[in-house]
Amino acid sequence: MANLDETMMFKVGSEENKAERILLESCISMREKGYNPINQFVGYLLSGDPAYITSYKDARSKVRSIDRDELLAELVKFYLDKNKL
Repeated sequence: MANLDETMMFKVGSEENKAERILLESCISMREKGYNPINQFVGYLLSGDPAYITSYKDARSKVRSIDRDELLAELVKFYLDKNKL
């Protein structure tokens, strides 16, 4: 059993590019349907409820094919890269 006092490392594997592609495609689908992608993704990431993601253009199925942890990691990576951190 791991020592809970130690920092754990979370690694994102080869799914990184897939997560990026799915986020972008889903964002486009949500905008086309008139939804705010930021609000929808936040709702999905916090609750795990796939109903926040439109099924238009198979966006919901695509988003559910990636673990929420991996989607969140991709968003954090993008933010940190953008801000050169």
